[in-house]
Amino acid sequence: MVKQKTMALLEQLKLLVNLSRIDGDMAEREKTYITNIGKANGFPESSVATLFYTTHEVIIPDNLSPDQKFSYLFSLVQLMKIDERLYKEEIKFCSSVAAKLGYSEQAMFELMLNVKTVVDDTERKTLQQLTEKYLDKG
Repeated sequence: MVKQKTMALLEQLKLLVNLSRIDGDMAEREKTYITNIGKANGFPESSVATLFYTTHEVIIPDNLSPDQKFSYLFSLVQLMKIDERLYKEEIKFCSSVAAKLGYSEQAMFELMLNVKTVVDDTERKTLQQLTEKYLDKG
């Protein structure tokens, strides 16, 4: 179970790295955001830093819980908005991942409208409940 959670987090970090590389410029704020997610989940900073040097295969692990799926999507949208510019390629990438996670397109629009770069736990829970209806339960 722990290994599965660790692998899911590693794939999430790789997705975030891919997103941050789309515009050709990985900003320091993006690196810090990704590093902080890794550190908060027990990944050493040096391990996270090694992910920044390449584009990764897009892998969505099987059997993600609804909470993990939301975490993937939420972190992608938050990272996309961190530089206060939205690029068409970033939106397409996030939409593609959302679809692979089982979300309808509407979930992306809801999050793009409502996610801020700093969100407290209450706001995060509200956003998760808001997007839950767009998640395919099958």
